[in-house]
Amino acid sequence: MSTTDNRISSAIASSRVLDPTGQPITRADLPSPNTKRWVIRRKARVVAGVQSGLISLEEACDRYSLSVDEFLSWQQSLGEHGMEGLRATRTRKYR
Repeated sequence: MSTTDNRISSAIASSRVLDPTGQPITRADLPSPNTKRWVIRRKARVVAGVQSGLISLEEACDRYSLSVDEFLSWQQSLGEHGMEGLRATRTRKYR
């Protein structure tokens, strides 16, 4: 493999988007626009998608009928408490 090929492979590898579990994701891996049940994995993928530029905040809010405040609360909970912070049943514990 040439030096150029190595650089290209490194660039592709470093540009991969990972969800909080470390799994690579693409736009196809984002939740369906008609998602009704927001489990922590789906919330985390939306947050990872926005943070990485895979999807814009505006597009995510439109696509999933979220308010900006709701998305920002997911982002803050994920950042402060990890995926467990996204559990709706544990909201009081983490606030």
